[in-house]
Amino acid sequence: MLNVANPPRIPKGRDKPFTVQVGEEFMEDRWLQWAKQLEAIASTGMHFSVQPYDRERYEQVSTIARQMLAAIGQVPITRINDLVPDFAQGYATPQVDVRGAVFSGDRILLVRERSDGLWTLPGGYADVGLSAAENIEKEVNEEANLSVKASRLYALRHKAKHRYKPDTRDFYKFFFFCEQIDDRLPGPGPETLAAEFFSLEKVPALSRGRVILADIEAAFLHRNDPLCVTLFD
Repeated sequence: MLNVANPPRIPKGRDKPFTVQVGEEFMEDRWLQWAKQLEAIASTGMHFSVQPYDRERYEQVSTIARQMLAAIGQVPITRINDLVPDFAQGYATPQVDVRGAVFSGDRILLVRERSDGLWTLPGGYADVGLSAAENIEKEVNEEANLSVKASRLYALRHKAKHRYKPDTRDFYKFFFFCEQIDDRLPGPGPETLAAEFFSLEKVPALSRGRVILADIEAAFLHRNDPLCVTLFD
């Protein structure tokens, strides 16, 4: 276990945020984790504070946390300000990402993202006003041109605890099985370049900020064994 009172040094000259191994589990860079927690505490404090001096202190903590995030990610501070939500308008909580597993025989649906040219399970941010299931049904339709019905949840992951690309934001990721309810073939939407079905052995290069191979392997495992319990962190 890492000692918070004596945290590890950030290695000099590293090219990107690193991960550390705790037991057998690879987890998000602890410096990144701490910086995000400081930002959330500061933003929540600004929301509830009534004393101007308290708000000023929380703003200073927020500024330092964002400078840490910029240094760790080696990106401009303006980029961090764009990515980090304005939690001062409410209590700081994780954001929600929904992903859908749609099967055709022994193949799973993946979409190719226009933003990076890599592949992922269809999905994205959950929109306000829709349930989690309604969100993923909408996302599959928009990204792969298929009408689906969410049937069950097979995983609920905390992004920071798995080997996704490190993120300055904090996410809960919901993974649903979805059944196609029309006879259309998959096709790209406004934010995707392609939509195709792949066997597990031929999964292409993945957009690891959105999905990792373990998410796809879990979908195949749970599909083949309906008695598997939902994975969660």
